[in-house]
Amino acid sequence: MLQTYYVWEWPVRITHWITFICVVVLGVTGLGIGTPFLEPAMTAPYSMGWMRFVHIVFGYLFTLSVLSRIIWMFIGNRHASWKNFVAVFTRKGWQSGYKAFKYYSFLSPRTPYEIGHNGLAATAYTGVFMLLLVEIITGLALYGQYAPGGAWHRLFSPLLILVGNQYLRLIHHGILWLLVSFTIIHVYLSFMLECKMRNGLISSIFGGYKMIETDKLNR
Repeated sequence: MLQTYYVWEWPVRITHWITFICVVVLGVTGLGIGTPFLEPAMTAPYSMGWMRFVHIVFGYLFTLSVLSRIIWMFIGNRHASWKNFVAVFTRKGWQSGYKAFKYYSFLSPRTPYEIGHNGLAATAYTGVFMLLLVEIITGLALYGQYAPGGAWHRLFSPLLILVGNQYLRLIHHGILWLLVSFTIIHVYLSFMLECKMRNGLISSIFGGYKMIETDKLNR
């Protein structure tokens, strides 16, 4: 029986796309800051300044988006809840994740049919949120160096002393490539599952609704 479910609420959808856009912009500008690829014209010598400005503005937007999504884990519906992200530690979540793992590793032809995230995806997103938070912390720590005595510098100076400037830069840069890799895999799997299940998976991140065949949920 086919039923329509309202799965992704508007804060989930908005923060999803804002975070995605920010990762793209921050990735391009971050690479431009670390390895400049623009040769400024004589009439526009401040290109690096604009690169840094855009990076900082989108960095704040990125931080706001991620923190908003985390807050929504505690006040949103059951599909947005933090409980989904630790579901792998429950029997039902573990079973869901195991079924998804068998499908993704070509050990089973049966798709992981769920209303929201399957157990494996939820676990992966937990890791992604951890990466996003580390990216925010390292970014703010590095940014704080340019205003000694400022709020960010005072807050993260112990981290600079403990880890060191260059290691923070390395971590910040490395996480970017992990996020790029995740995005590629995420897009591929989303389109693949959309083609297999035909439940509106792609359109749901725009409109929030999925078309679910309820008889497949407990297979």
